[in-house]
Amino acid sequence: MRKILLFLLSSLLVVTVSFGQNETLPAMDTAVISSQAAQESKQSVKKQKQKRVYFGGNVAFNFGSYTRIGIYPLIGFKITPKFSLGLKIGYEYVKDNRYSPSYETSNYGGSVFARYRIIPRLYVHAEYELTNYDIWDGAESNREWVNFLLLGAGYSQPIGGNAYVNAQVLFDVLQSENSPYQAWEPIFSVGVGVGF
Repeated sequence: MRKILLFLLSSLLVVTVSFGQNETLPAMDTAVISSQAAQESKQSVKKQKQKRVYFGGNVAFNFGSYTRIGIYPLIGFKITPKFSLGLKIGYEYVKDNRYSPSYETSNYGGSVFARYRIIPRLYVHAEYELTNYDIWDGAESNREWVNFLLLGAGYSQPIGGNAYVNAQVLFDVLQSENSPYQAWEPIFSVGVGVGF
């Protein structure tokens, strides 16, 4: 009798533990699955945002009696697959031989820009730039903020992965009195971008 009672108690304990596991495991699995799905969803949203952000920069140069060498890192955000907005900061070295004596200086500033891809490799570009220039009048120099509205187009050549070489030609359509770009001089720049 004692063996039968021990057998019944053991069976009852096994059945109780089995029911307890069957009832709690699906709830735990659902919680784990929900948590994993939420994490995957957050990661997916983060990856989508990262795909919309791009980085890069340009170098700009003019040679001749007015020499300018500049570097302009940028960050952009794709509003749509074809349209993006961005910010750029810049620093440039200038040597001007149009005056006697010639002078050397540094300029700095920033800009906001918009780009629209006409076809995958060709884009149009509009940019409002504000640069602090050391204005030389032949006898003395004064620092002054000069604004530009740069319009033009560019070409992107993929170089591997998500990286591109960009070449663009812009024109200063405002033609401010202190603009170094007189008579619709083209502004050529070449740079590298990741994600554009």
